[in-house]
Amino acid sequence: MPIGLAGPLLVNGEYARGEFYVPLATTEGTLVASYNRGMKLLHRAGGVTTTVLDDVMQRAPAFGFDSAREARTFGRWVVANFAGIKRVAEATTHTGQLRDIEQFSASRFLFLRFNFTTGDAAGQNMAGRATEQACAWIRERYPGLREFCLESNMATDKKSSQVNILHTRGKRVVAEATISAALIREIMRTTPEQMFAARQVSNLGGMLAGVNNNGNHSANAITALFLATGQDVANVAESSAALVHSELRSGGYYYSITIPALIVASYGGGTGLPTQRECLELLGCYGPGQVGKLAEIVAATVLCGEISLGSAVVAGEWVSAHERLGRNRP
Repeated sequence: MPIGLAGPLLVNGEYARGEFYVPLATTEGTLVASYNRGMKLLHRAGGVTTTVLDDVMQRAPAFGFDSAREARTFGRWVVANFAGIKRVAEATTHTGQLRDIEQFSASRFLFLRFNFTTGDAAGQNMAGRATEQACAWIRERYPGLREFCLESNMATDKKSSQVNILHTRGKRVVAEATISAALIREIMRTTPEQMFAARQVSNLGGMLAGVNNNGNHSANAITALFLATGQDVANVAESSAALVHSELRSGGYYYSITIPALIVASYGGGTGLPTQRECLELLGCYGPGQVGKLAEIVAATVLCGEISLGSAVVAGEWVSAHERLGRNRP
């Protein structure tokens, strides 16, 4: 897979600070150029501010009983015995911690979402192992269970879902920037007013379509970065969900994107492969203690692509750019 570098990306984060050249593994000729243009604009605007709001990974078992009342009683028992459940779960891992257990009831079933912090790993396997041991402890001590399933599909592995948009899976990250009208005219050849009007239409169209993302193409940057840095690419299904918000401000344009389920790792799995490790090292994101930095760089990159594509559509340059750079001619 070809890898291109876009940048410099200027990030004003809590973990990622300064300039970065971002590796993007893609066969799409226009992609790197588009992200590079967005990075140029936001570098001139003072950079992208990034904030990690939450960090959690789930496993979601289901417990079935003879009646809804018995399921309710079990839920109260889980609350009362959380310390014991936590102790057993955390005994299976050096880095994971059980933060809390959310409860969702339906009919005679109680669905539990075990929420773990996972350090620098993505943590799906760790959460599965820890939850399995915790549930074995529960089943030994609580009579009356009729059915049990270790994963009820409420963790929504490899699937986007409203529960993860609301409650987070992986990292919940916001990237935001304010761009002057002069810069938008100079580099993007459009205006904040035109971009904001198009954003309103896009929001309406997305609502009609029932999308999980009112932005333009967050999956492009996330997939290209996941391939380059050894992430589990199937997690793009969850990670590409996004919430875009923009505002006209005095003399400029505020634009933000919230990624509520960004699943990344700086250590373990495919991150240790030679090329993928090299790409992580290029970003200064390989190894323990770097996952927050990586998450912020991913979110900042996504924001640059959102603004670049959005302005290309408004300025009437979207199709011509693909004709010129998209490798769609023999």
